[in-house]
Amino acid sequence: MNNIRTATMITTLGLVAMMMSGCAAAAGSTPQEATELRLGYFSDVTHAPALVGLEEGLFEEELGDVEVTTQVFNAGPAAIEALSAGAIDATYIGPNPSINTFIQSGGESARIIAGAATRGAALVVREGIDTAADLAGTTIATPQLGNTQDVALRSWLAGEGFETDTSGGGDVNITPTENAQTLTLFQQGELDGAWLPEPWVSRLILDAGAHVLVDEADIWEDGEFPTTVLLVRAEFLEQHPDVVEHLLEGHIAAVQWIADNPDDTSTVINDALEAETGKRLADTIITRALGHVTFSVDPHADTFETLVANGLEAGTQKDGSIDGLFDLQLLNAILADAGTESVSAAGLGED
Repeated sequence: MNNIRTATMITTLGLVAMMMSGCAAAAGSTPQEATELRLGYFSDVTHAPALVGLEEGLFEEELGDVEVTTQVFNAGPAAIEALSAGAIDATYIGPNPSINTFIQSGGESARIIAGAATRGAALVVREGIDTAADLAGTTIATPQLGNTQDVALRSWLAGEGFETDTSGGGDVNITPTENAQTLTLFQQGELDGAWLPEPWVSRLILDAGAHVLVDEADIWEDGEFPTTVLLVRAEFLEQHPDVVEHLLEGHIAAVQWIADNPDDTSTVINDALEAETGKRLADTIITRALGHVTFSVDPHADTFETLVANGLEAGTQKDGSIDGLFDLQLLNAILADAGTESVSAAGLGED
């Protein structure tokens, strides 16, 4: 499948024998050596680096004696709850829940340590809806209140002159719904559309006859916007930078694997999805989905101030600073060791 888009190519991978500056145990305490990394992700094509990294054993190879255990989520807010409760150590997640936890914790909860995917989200609707004006009085689903697609929909609707609220009222009824249920409800005629990530966009189009009203890429400069980032608990990063470094090496290896194996990527992703859900995607669906996503370790930090503004406009987040949200030091050390260009925190943290 040569239509897979991949960015930030990594030519070689190597172990980096350095610790992140400033990451040390609290004074007077010695953290126990980590024997487990608890990793969250979603069963979405936009989380392909997680799926590939697990299916191909890339995380296991880099982490060595540190066992990788996983938890699958439907959307970001649920993953943040688990991260905040200390039930997981890191997660693949959308940018808006990452912003929310950082602001709500006063910058103490978590750090974005890499990008994973850009693009791959859209508003798809039923027959008869052809313009924004046609959405008046309709019911539109998103994966979860406050998740990245939920914020995108609310912000876009506000720009089109619609009023919405977080309880489902307003000119357009927004109903947060689990992705698989969204497909069923749309097929039954109980939903008029949904703003979703891949592969659900492609599933509603090819399995349920929906069409794209808004491709999110069309509302961002150069069509690039972050869909998935890699987020780690700040405490875990502070106490176990060596483990986080190896996680990043596995992540980089997964992004590179996707770039190097375009003809095999869909099979590996489907194998991972089947293991989690018991079902495989049709070839036409996964081909279309992969053609609309770019995989990259660059988190596109320069877009995050806009994402903050969108969340405030949507009414799904508190106002606050995101200075310090990014810690890309370990990532850039690995990239430098591989002779690859570094990525930027855009003044919002360490790089």
